Formats: sequence, structure tokens, C-alpha cells
Amino acid sequence: MRVSELAHKANVTAETVRHYTRLGLIQAERDANNGYQIYDKLALQRLVFIRQASELGFSLKQIEDIFQQSDSGDSPCPMVRDLLQKKVPETKLKIAQLQAHLHKMEKALEAWEDMPDGNPNGHSICCLIEDWQEKATHNE
Repeated sequence: MRVSELAHKANVTAETVRHYTRLGLIQAERDANNGYQIYDKLALQRLVFIRQASELGFSLKQIEDIFQQSDSGDSPCPMVRDLLQKKVPETKLKIAQLQAHLHKMEKALEAWEDMPDGNPNGHSICCLIEDWQEKATHNE
């Protein structure tokens, strides 16, 4: 398979295929007749695996480690399980942080409803941002 065919079959872009090839995550042979990169079914399998692992939150470095362990004949499954067990609480923390951030943004919008638009005067840039926390705390 050429780059475009592999990309189509794996539902990724051709640039993604080239990027993963440069990183060494997938391998290609060179066609002696025209110099095109030719990929086999293993490259397709690995490319689909990369996409699935990425959707679960694994980094490219972690995926590389999984491939190395698998390529050496050792099961990467225990490592994968351990990595994901660590990712779940990290993801929950990120969600909590994002929810707190969203709450702060909503509070700012609520506080800004009654505030007039100000003009920069050399002392102020944007009164909405500069005064929002003070206004928000008064409204609680």
C-alpha cells in the first residue's frame, strides 16, 4: 500500500502516516522502481492500534514503549493496564479542574451582564476582566 491507501484504510491523513513513519512507529519499504514508500498489513495494524491507543489517552511515547515491549516478545498488557489505571484519576482531576474553570467563566459572564463597556484610558485595559472578580464576589 502507498501512503494514501494506508491512510484511507486506517481513517487517518497521509501526513499522519508520514509523521508516524518518521517517528519509527510504522515501517515502510521503498519501491525500487519509483522510490515510493510501500506499507504492508503490519503497518496498517500498527496504525489502527496507534489510533485506538491515542483515543484512550496514550501518548506516542507510551505507544512506542508498548510496541517495543510487544516487538521483544513480552506482553505489554500489564504495562497498558497500569498506565490506564493511572490515567483514570488524572483524567478525573482534569475534568474537575475544567469544571471549576467553566464555573469561573460562567460567573464572570454573569457578573458582566450589568457592567458597562469601558474604554481604555491609560489606566484600564478592559474593565470587565479587571473588575470581574470584585463584582462576582459581591453577587454571591
